[in-house]
Amino acid sequence: MSVNLARSIGSVLVAVATIVTIVALAVLVFFNPVWVTFEQGRTGADRLTGYTLEEIRALTGQILAEMVVGPATFEMIVQGQPVFDAKERAHLADVRGVLIGLAVLTLVAVGFLAVAFRAAPPRRWVWAGVAGGTAGLGMAVVILGILFAAFFDAAFDLFHRLFFGAGSYSFDPLTQRLVQVFPEEFWFETSLALAVVLIVMAMVGILIAVPRITPAEPLIGAGTPAEPEVVP
Repeated sequence: MSVNLARSIGSVLVAVATIVTIVALAVLVFFNPVWVTFEQGRTGADRLTGYTLEEIRALTGQILAEMVVGPATFEMIVQGQPVFDAKERAHLADVRGVLIGLAVLTLVAVGFLAVAFRAAPPRRWVWAGVAGGTAGLGMAVVILGILFAAFFDAAFDLFHRLFFGAGSYSFDPLTQRLVQVFPEEFWFETSLALAVVLIVMAMVGILIAVPRITPAEPLIGAGTPAEPEVVP
Protein backbone atom coordinates (compact mmCIF):
# COMPACT_ATOMS: atom_id res chain seq x y z
CA MET A 1 0.00 0.00 0.00
CA SER A 2 1.38 3.38 -0.99
CA VAL A 3 1.95 6.11 1.57
CA ASN A 4 -0.65 8.33 -0.12
CA LEU A 5 -3.34 5.64 -0.02
CA ALA A 6 -2.55 4.76 3.59
CA ARG A 7 -2.83 8.41 4.61
CA SER A 8 -6.12 8.80 2.72
CA ILE A 9 -7.62 5.79 4.48
CA GLY A 10 -6.24 7.00 7.79
CA SER A 11 -7.74 10.43 7.20
CA VAL A 12 -11.18 8.91 6.69
CA LEU A 13 -10.84 6.84 9.86
CA VAL A 14 -9.77 9.95 11.77
CA ALA A 15 -12.88 11.74 10.48
CA VAL A 16 -15.13 8.93 11.74
CA ALA A 17 -13.33 8.79 15.09
CA THR A 18 -13.64 12.57 15.43
CA ILE A 19 -17.39 12.43 14.83
CA VAL A 20 -17.87 9.66 17.40
CA THR A 21 -15.81 11.53 19.99
CA ILE A 22 -17.62 14.84 19.51
CA VAL A 23 -21.04 13.18 19.70
CA ALA A 24 -20.08 11.41 22.93
CA LEU A 25 -18.77 14.62 24.48
CA ALA A 26 -21.94 16.48 23.49
CA VAL A 27 -24.12 13.77 25.05
CA LEU A 28 -22.15 14.10 28.29
CA VAL A 29 -23.05 17.80 28.42
CA PHE A 30 -26.69 16.80 28.94
CA PHE A 31 -26.31 13.44 30.69
CA ASN A 32 -26.21 14.87 34.18
CA PRO A 33 -28.73 15.69 36.95
CA VAL A 34 -28.28 19.45 36.56
CA TRP A 35 -29.56 19.58 33.00
CA VAL A 36 -32.10 16.79 33.37
CA THR A 37 -33.82 18.20 36.44
CA PHE A 38 -33.73 21.70 34.96
CA GLU A 39 -35.59 20.47 31.88
CA GLN A 40 -37.96 18.35 33.94
CA GLY A 41 -38.92 21.46 35.87
CA ARG A 42 -39.36 23.44 32.66
CA THR A 43 -41.54 20.78 31.03
CA GLY A 44 -43.78 20.12 34.03
CA ALA A 45 -42.68 16.66 35.13
CA ASP A 46 -43.88 17.42 38.66
CA ARG A 47 -47.34 18.32 37.37
CA LEU A 48 -47.54 15.20 35.21
CA THR A 49 -46.34 12.78 37.87
CA GLY A 50 -47.76 14.34 41.01
CA TYR A 51 -44.29 14.17 42.55
CA THR A 52 -42.57 17.13 44.11
CA LEU A 53 -39.54 18.59 42.37
CA GLU A 54 -37.38 17.25 45.22
CA GLU A 55 -38.74 13.74 44.63
CA ILE A 56 -38.13 14.06 40.90
CA ARG A 57 -34.59 15.29 41.54
CA ALA A 58 -33.87 12.29 43.77
CA LEU A 59 -35.49 9.89 41.29
CA THR A 60 -33.46 11.32 38.42
CA GLY A 61 -30.24 10.90 40.37
CA GLN A 62 -31.09 7.24 40.98
CA ILE A 63 -31.89 6.65 37.30
CA LEU A 64 -28.66 8.23 36.08
CA ALA A 65 -26.64 6.37 38.69
CA GLU A 66 -28.06 3.03 37.56
CA MET A 67 -27.39 3.98 33.94
CA VAL A 68 -23.71 4.44 34.78
CA VAL A 69 -22.88 1.91 37.48
CA GLY A 70 -25.87 -0.43 37.55
CA PRO A 71 -27.44 -2.69 38.59
CA ALA A 72 -29.90 -1.44 35.94
CA THR A 73 -32.98 -2.86 37.63
CA PHE A 74 -34.62 0.59 37.84
CA GLU A 75 -36.87 -0.53 40.70
CA MET A 76 -37.31 2.95 42.14
CA ILE A 77 -39.88 3.74 44.81
CA VAL A 78 -41.52 7.17 45.24
CA GLN A 79 -44.29 7.91 47.72
CA GLY A 80 -44.29 4.26 48.70
CA GLN A 81 -45.12 3.03 45.19
CA PRO A 82 -42.99 1.58 42.36
CA VAL A 83 -42.32 4.21 39.72
CA PHE A 84 -41.90 2.04 36.63
CA ASP A 85 -43.62 -1.09 35.41
CA ALA A 86 -41.82 -4.04 33.81
CA LYS A 87 -41.94 -2.60 30.28
CA GLU A 88 -40.58 0.75 31.40
CA ARG A 89 -37.76 -0.90 33.34
CA ALA A 90 -36.88 -3.02 30.30
CA HIS A 91 -36.69 0.08 28.11
CA LEU A 92 -34.43 1.86 30.58
CA ALA A 93 -32.16 -1.21 30.55
CA ASP A 94 -32.14 -1.06 26.74
CA VAL A 95 -31.17 2.62 26.89
CA ARG A 96 -28.30 1.71 29.20
CA GLY A 97 -27.16 -0.89 26.67
CA VAL A 98 -27.06 1.74 23.91
CA LEU A 99 -25.08 4.10 26.15
CA ILE A 100 -22.59 1.36 26.99
CA GLY A 101 -22.19 0.69 23.27
CA LEU A 102 -21.53 4.38 22.66
CA ALA A 103 -18.99 4.42 25.51
CA VAL A 104 -17.09 1.44 24.07
CA LEU A 105 -17.14 2.95 20.58
CA THR A 106 -15.88 6.24 22.00
CA LEU A 107 -12.98 4.55 23.77
CA VAL A 108 -11.97 2.92 20.49
CA ALA A 109 -12.28 6.24 18.66
CA VAL A 110 -10.25 8.14 21.25
CA GLY A 111 -7.60 5.42 21.23
CA PHE A 112 -7.33 5.60 17.45
CA LEU A 113 -7.03 9.39 17.52
CA ALA A 114 -4.30 9.15 20.15
CA VAL A 115 -2.35 6.75 17.93
CA ALA A 116 -2.93 8.91 14.84
CA PHE A 117 -1.62 12.04 16.55
CA ARG A 118 1.50 10.15 17.60
CA ALA A 119 2.30 9.33 13.97
CA ALA A 120 5.50 10.65 12.46
CA PRO A 121 5.31 14.16 10.97
CA PRO A 122 3.89 15.55 8.78
CA ARG A 123 0.50 15.01 10.42
CA ARG A 124 -1.46 17.02 7.87
CA TRP A 125 -3.49 13.91 6.99
CA VAL A 126 -4.61 13.66 10.63
CA TRP A 127 -5.77 17.28 10.75
CA ALA A 128 -7.42 16.75 7.36
CA GLY A 129 -9.47 13.96 8.89
CA VAL A 130 -10.41 16.12 11.87
CA ALA A 131 -11.47 18.96 9.57
CA GLY A 132 -13.45 16.64 7.31
CA GLY A 133 -15.17 14.92 10.23
CA THR A 134 -16.16 18.14 11.97
CA ALA A 135 -17.36 19.73 8.73
CA GLY A 136 -19.42 16.67 7.85
CA LEU A 137 -20.85 16.48 11.35
CA GLY A 138 -21.80 20.15 11.33
CA MET A 139 -23.64 19.86 8.02
CA ALA A 140 -25.41 16.68 9.11
CA VAL A 141 -26.55 18.25 12.38
CA VAL A 142 -27.95 21.30 10.59
CA ILE A 143 -29.94 19.13 8.18
CA LEU A 144 -31.13 16.69 10.85
CA GLY A 145 -31.88 19.54 13.24
CA ILE A 146 -34.23 21.14 10.72
CA LEU A 147 -35.95 17.81 10.12
CA PHE A 148 -36.26 17.14 13.86
CA ALA A 149 -37.71 20.59 14.48
CA ALA A 150 -40.21 20.27 11.63
CA PHE A 151 -41.11 16.59 12.03
CA PHE A 152 -40.16 15.80 15.61
CA ASP A 153 -42.62 12.96 16.24
CA ALA A 154 -41.65 11.07 13.08
CA ALA A 155 -37.94 11.69 13.60
CA PHE A 156 -38.12 10.65 17.25
CA ASP A 157 -39.91 7.44 16.29
CA LEU A 158 -37.35 6.70 13.56
CA PHE A 159 -34.50 7.21 16.01
CA HIS A 160 -36.04 4.68 18.39
CA ARG A 161 -36.64 2.18 15.60
CA LEU A 162 -32.92 2.24 14.85
CA PHE A 163 -31.89 1.28 18.39
CA PHE A 164 -34.83 -0.46 20.06
CA GLY A 165 -37.26 -3.25 19.30
CA ALA A 166 -40.66 -2.43 17.82
CA GLY A 167 -43.20 -1.57 20.49
CA SER A 168 -40.64 -1.54 23.31
CA TYR A 169 -40.57 2.26 23.47
CA SER A 170 -44.29 3.10 23.26
CA PHE A 171 -45.84 4.24 26.53
CA ASP A 172 -49.13 5.76 27.69
CA PRO A 173 -48.52 9.30 29.01
CA LEU A 174 -51.68 9.05 31.12
CA THR A 175 -50.67 5.98 33.10
CA GLN A 176 -46.95 5.26 32.70
CA ARG A 177 -44.39 7.28 34.61
CA LEU A 178 -41.48 7.09 32.17
CA VAL A 179 -43.09 9.52 29.71
CA GLN A 180 -44.27 11.67 32.61
CA VAL A 181 -40.85 11.92 34.22
CA PHE A 182 -39.35 12.57 30.76
CA PRO A 183 -42.16 14.18 28.72
CA GLU A 184 -42.02 14.78 24.98
CA GLU A 185 -41.20 18.47 25.46
CA PHE A 186 -38.16 17.42 27.50
CA TRP A 187 -36.77 15.46 24.54
CA PHE A 188 -37.67 18.17 22.01
CA GLU A 189 -35.82 20.89 23.91
CA THR A 190 -32.90 18.61 24.76
CA SER A 191 -32.56 17.60 21.10
CA LEU A 192 -32.39 21.24 20.01
CA ALA A 193 -29.84 22.06 22.71
CA LEU A 194 -27.77 19.02 21.72
CA ALA A 195 -27.80 20.18 18.09
CA VAL A 196 -26.53 23.63 19.11
CA VAL A 197 -23.70 22.14 21.17
CA LEU A 198 -22.72 19.79 18.33
CA ILE A 199 -22.59 22.66 15.83
CA VAL A 200 -20.46 24.78 18.17
CA MET A 201 -18.06 21.89 18.80
CA ALA A 202 -17.86 21.18 15.08
CA MET A 203 -17.03 24.82 14.33
CA VAL A 204 -14.31 24.82 16.98
CA GLY A 205 -12.87 21.65 15.46
CA ILE A 206 -12.83 23.21 11.99
CA LEU A 207 -11.14 26.39 13.26
CA ILE A 208 -8.44 24.33 14.97
CA ALA A 209 -7.83 21.82 12.18
CA VAL A 210 -8.03 23.80 8.94
CA PRO A 211 -5.01 26.08 9.61
CA ARG A 212 -2.92 22.94 10.11
CA ILE A 213 -3.64 21.62 6.61
CA THR A 214 -1.48 22.83 3.72
CA PRO A 215 -3.23 23.72 0.46
CA ALA A 216 -1.38 20.88 -1.22
CA GLU A 217 -3.16 18.27 0.92
CA PRO A 218 -6.97 18.00 0.44
CA LEU A 219 -9.33 17.19 3.30
CA ILE A 220 -10.18 13.54 2.71
CA GLY A 221 -9.69 10.88 0.12
CA ALA A 222 -7.60 12.54 -2.57
CA GLY A 223 -4.24 11.48 -1.12
CA THR A 224 -1.15 13.50 -0.46
CA PRO A 225 1.50 14.72 -2.84
CA ALA A 226 4.31 12.28 -3.31
CA GLU A 227 7.46 13.08 -1.43
CA PRO A 228 10.52 13.65 -3.64
CA GLU A 229 12.69 10.62 -4.07
CA VAL A 230 16.23 11.00 -2.81
CA VAL A 231 18.74 9.59 -5.25
CA PRO A 232 22.09 8.63 -3.71
